[in-house]
Amino acid sequence: MKEVNLKHFTFTLLIVILVWSSTYQSCNARRGKHWRRSRTTSDSLYKKKYKNHGNNHNHRGSGYKSKSPPKPPVKGYSPAVPPPSYDDGPPTISSTAFNVLQFGAKGDGNTDDTKAFEAAWAAACKVEASTVVVPPNYVFLVGPISFSGPYCRQNIVFQLDGTIIAPMSWKSWGSGLFQWILFSKLNGISVQGNGIIDGRGSLWWKESSQLDESLLVEPRTNTTTDKNNPQAVTSSDLYGQMPSIKPTALRFYGSFNATVTGITIQNSPQCHLKFDNCVGVEVFNMNVTSPGNSLNTDGIHLQNSRDVVIHSTNLACGDDCVSVQTGCSNIYIHNVNCGPGHGISIGGLGKDNTKACVSNITVRDVVMHNTTNGVRIKTWQGGSGSVQGVLFSNIQVSEVEFPIVIDQYYCDKRICKNQTSAVALSGINYEKIRGTYTIKPVHFACSDSLPCEGVTLTNIKLEPQQERYRMFNPFCWQTFGELNTPSLPPIDCLQIGKPSSNRIQSNRDSC
Repeated sequence: MKEVNLKHFTFTLLIVILVWSSTYQSCNARRGKHWRRSRTTSDSLYKKKYKNHGNNHNHRGSGYKSKSPPKPPVKGYSPAVPPPSYDDGPPTISSTAFNVLQFGAKGDGNTDDTKAFEAAWAAACKVEASTVVVPPNYVFLVGPISFSGPYCRQNIVFQLDGTIIAPMSWKSWGSGLFQWILFSKLNGISVQGNGIIDGRGSLWWKESSQLDESLLVEPRTNTTTDKNNPQAVTSSDLYGQMPSIKPTALRFYGSFNATVTGITIQNSPQCHLKFDNCVGVEVFNMNVTSPGNSLNTDGIHLQNSRDVVIHSTNLACGDDCVSVQTGCSNIYIHNVNCGPGHGISIGGLGKDNTKACVSNITVRDVVMHNTTNGVRIKTWQGGSGSVQGVLFSNIQVSEVEFPIVIDQYYCDKRICKNQTSAVALSGINYEKIRGTYTIKPVHFACSDSLPCEGVTLTNIKLEPQQERYRMFNPFCWQTFGELNTPSLPPIDCLQIGKPSSNRIQSNRDSC
């Protein structure tokens, strides 16, 4: 009997040891890295209990995910799939189109669509990479308008495929405005498309208040502008006189990374396209069209702007095809057709004894036909500052009056007062300037007190268009530099070297 009890006790003890051992291993397994909590009711209660407790800890259970972002990839490695965004809130809409017709625009060439354009812009302004759509086959009458930041989102596109026309009534302009269409304080703004901006500027080009009767057309039974001829004017439009301040058709102010491409700007009252206080500008594949006798209608006007590229563009106007003014640097103009017009000009600079600073300007691969000037630098007497680092290269001229010009005695009046101070000119390079002229091939008129220096001429070949024209020989005054190759005609008037009595620039002169 004792022997049976001993066997029973031994068997019971063995069972206890086995159970205890199994429990011990199970507990140890929970400390291992491969443990997974089963998705039971108790597990869900556990997660509910600690859902606010574990946000800052990396739990290894399947129901727990860290809210900390993953470690950045190894430097120099670009994953094929971009990492997920961990920003709070829904993702930003990347692109949305706002058609001006949906905001009430009529596009009949007669109804004032200004408010519809303003409403479409207000909506697009709130969305990054949005598009304002001006559809084709419509003519939109739009008064003076401003598409302004600085609180608009970036990279907005103004898609212009229709035609925008300016008001012809003097009442729309008040006492005068500096621009008609303004894009101000924007980042990444693009104006593009196959459309037209028509300033209908013929009324502004008249110097007197009397209007040429030839501008009038027969009044229609209604006052609707001819959709096929938005330039047409009715007698009711001409009541009153246009203000003396003439607007620029399209102006960009205080903007970054501005692009203009594809469009046509025509018949502007004054400048067609202006960039003022802008950084990062590209203009390409666009057209400017105005008659050669339209007053002060510069094609593209640059002022206080830098990092500008203008290329693959046709510019026909009544003033400078491109005008580079004070405060401009890093300007690159190439593959441009210019004419009619006054050529491509730097200046006038230093007017009313002001300081002007221009540097690093390149103009190359340009064709000019029937222009007053070719490549020109013009400054006023009495100014200060400097123009330096200029290259005019591979310029083809045809029937141009003055292909190469430096004029430090520029004056737009009959008489200007003589003054001693001047904007300093240095490092001006001309190479491969070829073609025909009608008056004078080269005209260098530099300041007595501050002569031009570092003027270099290479591969200059200019011939008279026809002998019947009255021709003048090259002219140089106080111009110093180098002739790197023989020129046609010979430019013997250029003084080789540097001026001996050139005065030292003061702080007022330096830029």
